[in-house]
Amino acid sequence: MNEILNRLSRVVIGRAIEVHKELGPGLLESAYEECLAHEFKMVALRFERQKPIALTYKTVSLECGYRIDFLIEDRLVVEIKSVDALLPIFDAQILTYMRLADKPLGLLMNFNAQTLRDGLRRFIR
Repeated sequence: MNEILNRLSRVVIGRAIEVHKELGPGLLESAYEECLAHEFKMVALRFERQKPIALTYKTVSLECGYRIDFLIEDRLVVEIKSVDALLPIFDAQILTYMRLADKPLGLLMNFNAQTLRDGLRRFIR
């Protein structure tokens, strides 16, 4: 994994930890998403929110409503959750989003964890 992606993921994780420290667990995913967007703006990260991604099936591009919570610097997929526990389906979801968007790195963050580190998973394609 190249150093630029590692640095980028450290910045994103740092901003997410800041949000989690400030708000704690127990809020809706949309609240964490809004606060993360604010944090990303504060550190001048280029990002897209609720980025649509198409599914290609037998050479046909289908708009199926898949959306990446955050695409950071056109390289890093960030999927946020606020759930009791991260289930294997969430791993499959982020890996699929990474594949469909052709991105090398993904972060899955569960803000409903006691500490964000307990709710954080990093994925490399």
